[in-house]
Amino acid sequence: MSEAAQQTRPKRTKKQWVLFITGLIAILTGVSILGFFGVRKIWRVWKKYKLIEENGCVQIAELDILAPVLEGTDQSVLRQAAGHFPGTGTPGSGNYCLAAHSSVLYKEYFNELKHAEIGMEILARDAEKHEYSYTVSEMFTVEPNEIWILGDFGDDRITLVTCTDDGSQRLIVVGKLNGDAEKPENSAAEGT
Repeated sequence: MSEAAQQTRPKRTKKQWVLFITGLIAILTGVSILGFFGVRKIWRVWKKYKLIEENGCVQIAELDILAPVLEGTDQSVLRQAAGHFPGTGTPGSGNYCLAAHSSVLYKEYFNELKHAEIGMEILARDAEKHEYSYTVSEMFTVEPNEIWILGDFGDDRITLVTCTDDGSQRLIVVGKLNGDAEKPENSAAEGT
């Protein structure tokens, strides 16, 4: 740059430098925060699909619900997946009872369950990759201490349990098994 051009360019004031540095710090801080949450989200999605691959899952496609299922319903399980109530049915047999959080604090797998409607399809896949199709037949709320919902009703069903929005009650969504719903995911693996 020529000497004349350098002399005509205005010099930055101290105030302008402070504003420039403050803006630069704000931008770098914002990018760091977004990067942290982006990496965290990628990690959570990867972990979710790894759990699904190793364990099985429950899905309501119309509500964008896809949750891995682990055994048990204690907080350590519900922080990472939907939990299967011990002693209840299995996918495709008996009363297969699952619980998951409707919360932004933990895994929010059942947040959209409150929008379920009679007739929606629920898919349950076991660890061996067999899928079982259910149709939502009932929706109701119970008090937290009402455990009769976990009982055997003499049919094959899935019972999904989550908290209501205020946490004072439990939302129950029941689906009845659709006929002979067992469908191996990969028929070549079954020898056919």
